[in-house]
Amino acid sequence: SILEGQGCDDMPEIVHGADGIVEAATVSTADTVVTGIVGAAGLLPTIEAIKLGKDIALANKETLISGGPVINPLVEKYGVNMLPADSEHSAIFQCLQGVPPGGLRRVILTASGGAFRDLTKDELFEMCETDPRAVQKKATTHPNWDMGAKITLDSATMMNKGLEVIEAHYLFGAAYDDIDIVIHPQSIVHSMVETQDTSCIAQLGWADMRLPIVYSVSWPHRLSMPYRPLDLAEIGSLTFKAPDREKYPCIQLAYDAGKKGGTMTAVLNAANEAANEMFREDVGLGFLDIPKLIEGAMEAHKDDFKDKDVSLDDILQCDAWARQYVAENTKNVVKNDVLVV
Repeated sequence: SILEGQGCDDMPEIVHGADGIVEAATVSTADTVVTGIVGAAGLLPTIEAIKLGKDIALANKETLISGGPVINPLVEKYGVNMLPADSEHSAIFQCLQGVPPGGLRRVILTASGGAFRDLTKDELFEMCETDPRAVQKKATTHPNWDMGAKITLDSATMMNKGLEVIEAHYLFGAAYDDIDIVIHPQSIVHSMVETQDTSCIAQLGWADMRLPIVYSVSWPHRLSMPYRPLDLAEIGSLTFKAPDREKYPCIQLAYDAGKKGGTMTAVLNAANEAANEMFREDVGLGFLDIPKLIEGAMEAHKDDFKDKDVSLDDILQCDAWARQYVAENTKNVVKNDVLVV
């Protein structure tokens, strides 16, 4: 081989697929595993890493959203740290340093607002009706930065923020009524916490994912990094506004699934992943059909819902079922232009 020709005696082991991901997550030389796989695919390798006593730097929100009922007990059982590596939850975690047990009153998640933040509800709905092609193009283009296709669309529907609400519940133990969302177009304040005495603590910085990732693997230390310092005078002003839940129905769906708990969040997540993919595959699915399909899956799951003794198999079965539900009902939407639930 080429490597042998270059004098390499210690040949690398090549792994791939689902088994390969687990192999990478459980490599013996790692103390901390950064889980950054998009979607529910990150669930099993994260579980296997926890069982080996490895700390988790969590950049994959779906791991907790789908698997929270399984993951959290394992974290406690094996005594590992699960530290957030995504921007918003890292901000919350940083704000909580020094806040005593019982001192947290409210979590405030900030959101860029996604591709349609400057449109009113009526303008967005009219655009969906009269120019669905333009909606599709805009929904997959983020106004602030270049992200992956799935996350960009989740930002446009604001499902990404709904998923982050559920993740914040599992990470920090906050009740859903104590987790708020605020749209912050400048993306400088990455999230905030309010303490019991009504003091608000915020974490600010340029939109740079390097900082939360570094902090997740270096905590509790603060490393000297050559990043650009924040300049508030250059920014000039920071603005905030409440999201319109009628314009963004995915937010309410996430709160509803989170409060229901159990397997419902796995159904929410899988249905969203499937609908998100169908929309991007250009099979004729409309932007407003995404929340309709998710809501339909949640409603159809009520008969099989489980909230006690939830196992990994339960979660995986719900995940597969919800994806199948969306695939089948997408055909109805595309064929009839009406969602049948």
